[in-house]
Amino acid sequence: MINKKIPLKMIQYNKVEITEDLIESIEERGIIIPVKVAALENGVYRCVDGHKRCSACEEIERKLNKEIEVFCMLTNDFSKSGSTYWGARNHH
Repeated sequence: MINKKIPLKMIQYNKVEITEDLIESIEERGIIIPVKVAALENGVYRCVDGHKRCSACEEIERKLNKEIEVFCMLTNDFSKSGSTYWGARNHH
């Protein structure tokens, strides 16, 4: 898995209800646990885990009136590795 910062506008996620506590925590500490994303075509990413964090970041963007980058973990796509048999299962 690869960690990198990705602009929020490049992540497709489901907007969900969030608490002010989550927004304040991210403002003060940043995202501690990376949002898990999968790469799609054309440089866009799909959120796999972290819809609340992305929704909170959207609120922070509104407050600051500027685009922010989100700390993300890219998931492996074994379907493109040429060996879905070995990539998708543990054979130990």
